[in-house]
Amino acid sequence: MTSTFHGLETARRALSTQQAALLTLGHNIANANTPGYTRQRVNIKPTEAFPSASLNRPQIPGQIGTGVQVGDVQRIRDSFVDMQYRTETSKLGYWEARAEQLSQMESIMNEPSETGLAHTIDQFWNSLQDLAAQPQNNGARRVVKQRGIALADTFSYIYSSLQSVQKNYRNEMNVSEQNINSILRQVNQVNKQIGSLEPHGYMPNDLYDERDRLIDELSTMVSVKIEAKPSGGLSSQNAEGLYNIYLATPQGEVLKDANNNAIKLIDSETGSANGFHIQYEDRLDLDSPVAEIKFFQLKNNETGFEGLTQIEADDSGSPIYQLNDLSQFNTNGRLRGYIEGYGYKSTVDGVETDAGLYNEMLADLDVMAYTFASKFNEVHQSGWSPIEIRTGTRDPQDFFSFNGLGLTAENPKGAAANIQLSDRILSDVDHIAAAEGPEDVDSDDTAFIGNGSNAQTLAEVKDMVLPYGGNLTNVQTFYQGMIGTLGDNASEANRMSEVAGVLKESVEQNRLSISSVSLDEEMNDMIKFQHGYNAAARNITLIDEMLDTIINRMGLVGR
Repeated sequence: MTSTFHGLETARRALSTQQAALLTLGHNIANANTPGYTRQRVNIKPTEAFPSASLNRPQIPGQIGTGVQVGDVQRIRDSFVDMQYRTETSKLGYWEARAEQLSQMESIMNEPSETGLAHTIDQFWNSLQDLAAQPQNNGARRVVKQRGIALADTFSYIYSSLQSVQKNYRNEMNVSEQNINSILRQVNQVNKQIGSLEPHGYMPNDLYDERDRLIDELSTMVSVKIEAKPSGGLSSQNAEGLYNIYLATPQGEVLKDANNNAIKLIDSETGSANGFHIQYEDRLDLDSPVAEIKFFQLKNNETGFEGLTQIEADDSGSPIYQLNDLSQFNTNGRLRGYIEGYGYKSTVDGVETDAGLYNEMLADLDVMAYTFASKFNEVHQSGWSPIEIRTGTRDPQDFFSFNGLGLTAENPKGAAANIQLSDRILSDVDHIAAAEGPEDVDSDDTAFIGNGSNAQTLAEVKDMVLPYGGNLTNVQTFYQGMIGTLGDNASEANRMSEVAGVLKESVEQNRLSISSVSLDEEMNDMIKFQHGYNAAARNITLIDEMLDTIINRMGLVGR
C-alpha cells in the first residue's frame, strides 16, 4: 500500500522542482547582458518509482510514480563551437597585430608622395643634372648640397621613425607577456575552485563561465588546446571537470618545445601554471631581437615566476620548457604577430640573422644607403672639383660619409641612420667634383670648371646595376621592390584580418545562438514553469481537501 500522504509528497516535489526552474530562469534573465554568461537549464527527472524491486515489496500491480526532482543545473554550451571560436580569435589576433604594424610602416615610408624617399632621390638626381648643364654655377652646386642633405636626412628620419615604432612594439610584447601570465594565473585559480566543488556533486556554472571567458581572452594572444579531466569524487555526470591547457599550433596540434615536450600552460594534476618569459639577445638594448622563449612556473597569488625575477629568468638554465629558435614558435595570436614584427633571431642553413618585419625593412634601408652612397663616392672621387682644378692638385673627396662607422658591404648596419654629407662638402660646395679629368695631374688632358661630365655620371648612378642585398639591380628598382613587398604584405594582412574577422563573427553568432540568453524564450519558459507551479499548488490543495474528508468527516454516520 502507498502512504496516505503519498500524493501530498508527490505534489510537494513538483512544487519544489518548478520553483527551482523559476529561480534558474530568473538568474538567466538577471545575467542577460553579462559578458561571457552562458544560459543555464534545470535538468528535471522523475524520482524513483514505488515500490523498488525487493523481496518484501508490497503486492500491488506495477509501480507508482513518486514525483519529480532536479537532477542538476547545467550550462547550455557546445565545446566544439568553443574550439572553433578560439581558433578563429587566434587567427584574427595574429593578422590584426601584423596588419597594425604594417600599417604604421606604410605611414612612415609614405609612398608614393612628395615627402617620401623616392621623391627626395629624384630631386637629388635632378639637381645633379642641372649641375652637369651649368657646372660653373655656384647656385647649382648649393642646390646639390641641399638636396644631398635632404636625402641623407630622409634616410635618417625614416630609419629612426621605424626604430621608434619597433621599440614601442617591444613594450607591447612585454605587456602581452604580463597579460598572458596574469590570465594563466587566474585560470589556474578558477580551476582549483572548480576542483574543490565538483567532487561534492555541485555544478559551479558561474565558475565555468569565468574560466571560459579567461580562455577566450587568452586565445586572442596565443593558440591553445583544451583537455578536460574529471575531478573525481561524487562529480555529476554533466560536470565539465578540470582543464589542462596546452600551447597549440594553428592546426590545433599540441606545440612541442626544443626537447620535444608538449608545452602545458595549465597542469590540473599539479595545480600549477607555466608562464611565458620572452628573452632578448640583450634586455638592456631596446633594439635587441627576441632570442628565445622560456616557460617557468608562475607564482599563485602575485606576479612573477616561482623563485625567479625577470633578470634571473634570463640567466636561468632550467626552464620547464624552452623554444631556442623562434621558428619553433608556430602558433597564432597577437604575441606571435608582435614578435614577427619586432624582430627575432633566426637560423637559416646554419647562419644566424635578425628576422622580422621591422628588422628586414631597416636592413634593406641600410643596404640601399650603403651601396648607393659607396658607388656615388667612388664616382665622385674620380672627378675634379673647382678647388682641385684651381690648385692643380688631386684631393679626391667622398660626397657622403657614415659618421666614421667603418661599414662594409658585408656589414652595412646603421648606414641609413648615419648617412650624411662629408664635412668638406658641407664647408665648401667647391669640393663637389663635377668635372671629368685625368687621374695623373701631369697628363696633357686637363679638367676645367666648365666641364660637367662627372656630374652627369653622378646622376647616372641611379641607373647603375649594383649588388643591392645580393640582387643585381639599380637603386630605384631596389627601392620600388621594397615598397612593393611592403604593400603586398600589408594588403595580405588586411585581407586576412577581414576574412578572420568575418569567420570569427560567424562562429560567435553561432555560439550566441546556443549559449546566450533569449528574453523571449525565457518569458515563454516562465509561463510554462509558472503554470506547472500553480498546478502543483492546486494539487496540494486538492489532496488536503481529500485528507480533510478522511480525517474530519469519516465515521460520523449515525451519530
